[in-house]
Amino acid sequence: MSMIELDQLRVSIQGRDGTEVHPVREVSLSLDTGRTLALVGESGCGKSMTCLALAGLLPHRTRISSGSFRFEGTDVFSLSNAAAFDLRRRNIASVFQDATGSLNPVRTIGWQIAEALRLRRGATQAEAWTEAVRLLGRVGIPSPEARARDYPHRFSGGMNQRAMIALAIAGRPRLLIADEATTALDVTIQAQILDLIADLQAEMGMAVLLVTHDLGVVARAADDVAVMYAGRVVERAPVRRLFADPRHPYTQGLLGARPRIDRDAARLVTIDGVVPPLNAIPSGCAFAPRCPHADATCQRQDPPTAGDGSGRFLACHKPGAARIAA
Repeated sequence: MSMIELDQLRVSIQGRDGTEVHPVREVSLSLDTGRTLALVGESGCGKSMTCLALAGLLPHRTRISSGSFRFEGTDVFSLSNAAAFDLRRRNIASVFQDATGSLNPVRTIGWQIAEALRLRRGATQAEAWTEAVRLLGRVGIPSPEARARDYPHRFSGGMNQRAMIALAIAGRPRLLIADEATTALDVTIQAQILDLIADLQAEMGMAVLLVTHDLGVVARAADDVAVMYAGRVVERAPVRRLFADPRHPYTQGLLGARPRIDRDAARLVTIDGVVPPLNAIPSGCAFAPRCPHADATCQRQDPPTAGDGSGRFLACHKPGAARIAA
């Protein structure tokens, strides 16, 4: 059994007129201890909403309408609110994209980490402060005893991201959700943050769910990749297999759009069209209006997800045609 098993998750948002849209549709994922699963796809594909559902942080008027989420065999969605909160508090932590905006501007960095230690581990104030300073040092903040007394505006973007990681690991979580955790950082700091997460993962035995638009980050940090489109996982595979042999036309488009330093090109490759809005997802395959291989079946029927027995899962009516075109 995997540490995390998400099965057929559907998330619904209710509009003011009573209509519902579904930013996440029948998403199934699994993740083992010590491994990293990357969620990729264009903005609006449902990546962050999937993470918020796992963390119990869905916004107002948003609900989980179906599906199950098993954490080490326990179905979290079937627990009472108090029990689910306690399980998540002890086992799941998140690192968000805008660390500076996520930290409390009127509390010191050390106070915020110490608060997490008091709430998650029941540490005394003195114990929590000592551990907060140690964690800041562990994530690479220089002079941690002094910097723990600083406010977020005194830190650079990279240092705030390190502080956010220290805050997240304060409770020694089993699952770390890193939602665009390196997006706003330059490439040098980005590499340092990825190395830090990998080191902490090895040290603490965490599973990592990594959300990113950067396929370079995926290639560097992930073990497995799930490609999302219009709220659905359309392809999932081990990272090396997916990069070497993408099967879904959308995955091929994403990989084909990467800038290449080994080729001269007058224009970058793009995927025609845009991700459909939630209230206008087409019938059949949601990618069909943008797909060069789509036919009448694609436009009429939503393709089922099928595995090939080797760790790859695909939702496409014409994987053969797409593969030949690649």
